[in-house]
Amino acid sequence: MNIIEKSDDEIFALANPLWRELVKSSNEGKYGDFAKHFSSSMALAMNNVVANHQFANSELARSLAEEIDPLGIIRRGEHVTVLYRQRSTKKPGEWLGRIVLGYENGAVRIFGASVF
Repeated sequence: MNIIEKSDDEIFALANPLWRELVKSSNEGKYGDFAKHFSSSMALAMNNVVANHQFANSELARSLAEEIDPLGIIRRGEHVTVLYRQRSTKKPGEWLGRIVLGYENGAVRIFGASVF
């Protein structure tokens, strides 16, 4: 199955809980929870040392607001990019959150995630 064939509602139903889990585990600095839905390629790229450095040195990574505003979906190839308006509990302003989803071994996995 190709995830781009799903409707927007179906994609948001998959993405929103994953994004919320990333936000929660980032705020708590729990790398194991943060990475548990990563694709194998994402897990290799974002290892424990890199993630812990990010959690320790980024006030934003440890203060993401729980409420999310889904903005839209971009479909490309075998992946979808879901965009969110993300806020912080400590820093004023808004950021763009991004999660890239696709299938790996029959399961939905995270192929990319970031806050700009």
